[in-house]
Amino acid sequence: MSTTADIKNGAVINFKDTRMKIIEFQHVKPGKGPAFVRTKLKNIQSGKIIDHTFNSGAKIEFIRVTSRKFQYLYRDGDSFVFMDHNTYEQLNVDKLLMDNGFFYIKEGDSIEISFDNDEIISLLLPSKTILKVTQTDPGHKGNTATNALKPAVLETGLEVQVPLFINEGDLVKIDTKDGSYSERVKQ
Repeated sequence: MSTTADIKNGAVINFKDTRMKIIEFQHVKPGKGPAFVRTKLKNIQSGKIIDHTFNSGAKIEFIRVTSRKFQYLYRDGDSFVFMDHNTYEQLNVDKLLMDNGFFYIKEGDSIEISFDNDEIISLLLPSKTILKVTQTDPGHKGNTATNALKPAVLETGLEVQVPLFINEGDLVKIDTKDGSYSERVKQ
């Protein structure tokens, strides 16, 4: 058994007989009283996020997870088909497990999938992805001085706010954590 000193972001623990992923944590040492660890835990099955505070030094059961690289092939109804890079074995991932991750991947992209034995725990998306703008209002030259934004639809169906100078057909870099525009990519 491990303790709260071993907590790190992305770790999977057994909490009240449920697999939970640690999204955030913060060690707190108040001036008065014992130290504690404040965490945000995500239920892997339901996706529900809860806040929980552990006393410093509390015993925690970590779950050993393995990760492998997979290539996204195509969408098949409510599931997504991935292929293992090493064995060429295909794997179906349910839409619920994908969360909103399907907005950030396109056919041919590689992602890492984490497993507990044979059960899929999570998909690890890259921190940023490059997508093509398929629909937006026309851009105007010289509109870079202000921080004005306009809506744009990307090739995966994701709608983001982009600067006024972005046109249809442009490639943009998107942050996969919050779905925000990062920068325009030169073609």
